[in-house]
Amino acid sequence: MGLTKSQIFSDRQNELAQIFRVLAHPARIAILEYISEQKSCICKDIVSEVGLAQPTISQHLKELKSIGLIQGEIEGKKVCYCLNADKWKSVQEGLNDFFDQTSINCC
Repeated sequence: MGLTKSQIFSDRQNELAQIFRVLAHPARIAILEYISEQKSCICKDIVSEVGLAQPTISQHLKELKSIGLIQGEIEGKKVCYCLNADKWKSVQEGLNDFFDQTSINCC
């Protein structure tokens, strides 16, 4: 969607579209599931857990970080990742509101 076209939609609609766009890839869902299953921030290799190449994982992490769902801290040569609890809750509430306000009126 072009920048000018996004201006005709509400902030809420644009934000939801961005969230759905980032969550639309199964690798990102796998990464989020893996990170969420850990008891603390992870600094180990996500590549071996998800099964994709390092550059691909890095790109997916970048997308997840761009909407604030994950946080990363650089420790030497490693980057440690964890879920951003505040953003996670905010996204969850936004998606719940979206689905709660959408009525299904089928023929």
